[in-house]
Amino acid sequence: MYKQNDYVVYRKDICQIEDIKEKYFNDEDYYILKSVTDPSLKINIPISKGDVLLRDLITKEEVDKIIRDIPNIGLIKTNDKFLEHEYRELMNSGTHRDLIKIIKTTYLRNKERAESKRRIAEVDSTYFELAEKYLYNEFSIVLDLSVDDTKKYILDKVEEQIAH
Repeated sequence: MYKQNDYVVYRKDICQIEDIKEKYFNDEDYYILKSVTDPSLKINIPISKGDVLLRDLITKEEVDKIIRDIPNIGLIKTNDKFLEHEYRELMNSGTHRDLIKIIKTTYLRNKERAESKRRIAEVDSTYFELAEKYLYNEFSIVLDLSVDDTKKYILDKVEEQIAH
């Protein structure tokens, strides 16, 4: 059971347990969650469903392991016709490695388009922003850094690995 002020992941959103209400609705106890990215958003989750709908944030050790593995995480290999479907599938998987795969693929596709003076595809930009949001929000809470400092931390660590 979670406690007040704990951070949890609900779907892909990072939330803080703002309160725990006893016999709140239908005579059941509820977690009252506040979204980290949108503090005006309040979510009520029955405690009995908490094990299914909520998960713990990953640990700092897991973050560091994922960061060390970033150079080995491949790109999405599919033609443009099926790319959005692949992005959606990876987003729905909920794994950090799949989010990184989206970030790497969309970043390189956007960079390549920009260098060849072509318009950046909206689908790439949309999934890039979503994947970054979900990944960096969780990592920033775990690392106790701002989202911008988290991006810099990850880039610095990856560049350090590549240099060695």
